[in-house]
Amino acid sequence: MRPLRLRTIIGIELRQRVRSAGWYVLLGIFAVILLGVMVLSFAAFSLWTGGNEWFFSLVIMLVLLLVLLVSPTLSGSAVNGDRDAATLAPVQVTLATTTEIVLGKFLAAWISGLAFLVVAVPFLIVSTFAGSLNPAVILSSLGILIVEVGIVAAIGVGFSAVVARPIFSVAATYLVVAALAVGTLIAFGLGGVALRSEQVTINRDVDWDAVPPGCEPGGTTRYADCPSYDQLACVERSSVNEIPRYDRVWWFLAANPFVILADATPPTYRDGYPSDMFSSIASGVRSAQIAPEPTVTYDSCASASGYMQPYSTTEEQIAGTAPSWFVGLLLQAVIAGGLLWWGVARTRTPAKRLPPGTRIA
Repeated sequence: MRPLRLRTIIGIELRQRVRSAGWYVLLGIFAVILLGVMVLSFAAFSLWTGGNEWFFSLVIMLVLLLVLLVSPTLSGSAVNGDRDAATLAPVQVTLATTTEIVLGKFLAAWISGLAFLVVAVPFLIVSTFAGSLNPAVILSSLGILIVEVGIVAAIGVGFSAVVARPIFSVAATYLVVAALAVGTLIAFGLGGVALRSEQVTINRDVDWDAVPPGCEPGGTTRYADCPSYDQLACVERSSVNEIPRYDRVWWFLAANPFVILADATPPTYRDGYPSDMFSSIASGVRSAQIAPEPTVTYDSCASASGYMQPYSTTEEQIAGTAPSWFVGLLLQAVIAGGLLWWGVARTRTPAKRLPPGTRIA
């Protein structure tokens, strides 16, 4: 593989995109959306302490969402689009290898996707200076966002080399992206409900049947003439219920791009509770890893007598749970790399078999 030939292919691809007016229209629409979100977010979070941290998270999540929606269109027809336009064959007869052609188109699609991140930089700078944000959160979130743009670009270019028709390759790319972003949520929700188990619930409460007449809540007897809570008899009742087991299917969320972005950023807590969107999503996924207790006890008698069990904060509840973002990135990289490898094999010439109706020159 020669870097000079690879750079030439990338340059050709980028020049073709820059000459398109639709490219600038997409960037302009993207900037307008971010501007609207920034204005509304500042108006909404101005009265809320820590709102700037939520604003930064919201902007990053919005950038990732728009990139997931736009990147398949930019990369899903990179190879088969040139084949239909009869511009792929002249490149294939040059000294450039098939691997260089496919990788060059992938890198060009990746760079094109990063242009949306460049447009978002001014808004990120505003949100960064508006509040005291952790630099590690900013750097890690931007790093994950750059990697996610590359993974979507690789999936699109891979499908464009495997599928003969551009419309089907773009649709296939959208299906894979939808499976990662939405399908994982559906699998997590349905899987947790399907793999439910039994849980015993024990309730201890005052035996109101043994309370003297008029001493029940709202009764007419004076409080001084009624027995204290310590003197009241308690009764224990138990029931068996079926509960979802999300701890058995939480790993479905590992490949979700939004979960990866949230889980990879260092969490920020205020008084033990999440203070931004990243930490809220990550703590929710981490909480799903915790298996429910087989027996749960609610003791109203203890709380009525003044004894309250200590309540754990979110930070304490998820302490010891495992991060999953690197597993999700590895799974996405395997999918993207496999499609690129398959695309190189299908684009290699001379080809033994071609789909019906494929144009070669």
